[in-house]
Amino acid sequence: MTRDIRFCTTEDGVSIAYCVEGEGPDFVCCPDFTGSFSLDHLIEDQMGFWRALWRGRRVVRFDMRGTGLSQREVDDVSHDALVRDLDAVVRASGAHQFTLWGSTLSGPRAIAYAAKHRRLVRRLVPQRTFANARDLMTEEQVRAFADLARHSWATAAQVFGDLPARQIGRIADAGVHAARLFEQSTSGDFVARLLTEGFDTTDVRELLPAVRVPTLIVHWTGDPTFPFRLAQQLAAAIPQARLAPLSEGIMTYLADGRIAEVLGLLNEFIDDGAEPFSDREAHASMGSVTTVLFTDVVGHTEMMQRLGDTKGRDVLRAHERITRETLKQHSGAEVKTMGDGFLASFGSVTSAMQCAIALQRAFATHTESMPEPLHVRVGLNAGEPIEEDGDLFGSTVILASRIAAKAAAGEILTSDTVRGLLSGKGFLFADRGDFIPKGFEDAVRLYEVRWRE
Repeated sequence: MTRDIRFCTTEDGVSIAYCVEGEGPDFVCCPDFTGSFSLDHLIEDQMGFWRALWRGRRVVRFDMRGTGLSQREVDDVSHDALVRDLDAVVRASGAHQFTLWGSTLSGPRAIAYAAKHRRLVRRLVPQRTFANARDLMTEEQVRAFADLARHSWATAAQVFGDLPARQIGRIADAGVHAARLFEQSTSGDFVARLLTEGFDTTDVRELLPAVRVPTLIVHWTGDPTFPFRLAQQLAAAIPQARLAPLSEGIMTYLADGRIAEVLGLLNEFIDDGAEPFSDREAHASMGSVTTVLFTDVVGHTEMMQRLGDTKGRDVLRAHERITRETLKQHSGAEVKTMGDGFLASFGSVTSAMQCAIALQRAFATHTESMPEPLHVRVGLNAGEPIEEDGDLFGSTVILASRIAAKAAAGEILTSDTVRGLLSGKGFLFADRGDFIPKGFEDAVRLYEVRWRE
């Protein structure tokens, strides 16, 4: 997108920087904690999700007062003052009938604005947020975080960045990148004021019944920082609210979890005519590690000779149907089929492993209805393959193929890379030792996935 940076002035005289990118239906984003659109390069691992969501839309973003390119020295950082920032940007940008996105600390601001401006707001998406600050933290906790920010902003920024990153444990260096964004976008004194004044003034519970626009509340059921009960409270009080509980992934780090599934959910709700990314484009846009999965029917040639072309083809059709259904359920993108096998890609290594296990369980369950049992081997590897004309190339893909070829019927084999990325996720592995794949100089450590246990 081409970025158009502009400035506007709030009712209380504060200069706010905002940017307009893209063309299409309007989409307005409230900044959540602190940061700046001018520092997007510091969180490139997350920006791919946003680019996918914003495709085909006119996106309006801004730096709230005290942060980024906006006026730094400000007197008022209360909840109402931050709502004034949003109001000024909407007026200046000419946004109309827009989708309004508010997450974490900016959720209450988006809710308050939507309650008072229903003719301007078409859809509301409060994500990982709350109505009353006192339901989120105690006064003692707020004061402690504020003191840390005031006396050592670099340390506090790292703490704020590390909290969700440690909870999901899947995105390398995500906490480091977030900390740099926080530290460079504002000062510790401002954050201390933001926390304490926000805690004292943020309570939009009385406004919830006045939100009369379709609302999608997106929240992770296992979120330890923003408990799921806060989302349930919002859904119960907003008349046209729909709650979308996510069982995997934490939405602070939007590059994590089932990316295509979440994008599909959001695009379906927004329903503004924008053309979304395909599953594969969404995965590619993340600019992060891709997990590659190969399947292969064991003894394909011998099976065709035993059964003949017609019955043999029936077995392969069953293999294709089961594989495609399972890929769809786990947000996998089919790259291609080779007749007796598939190449697929995933933006989440967890989803890829869950898909591999689901495939083997499905094949084991459906063998009774086939002319003879269907035995499949699966191989997984992760890296940064080259995408060209809808296909994947490079050593990541070649190694995944070599790993699949080493598997026996009903087995799932992975590289050490995949096993490392899944550390602590509850999957069971058995060490299968080293092998030197054809065309590679170095040995690769293999692990068998104990999916039957």
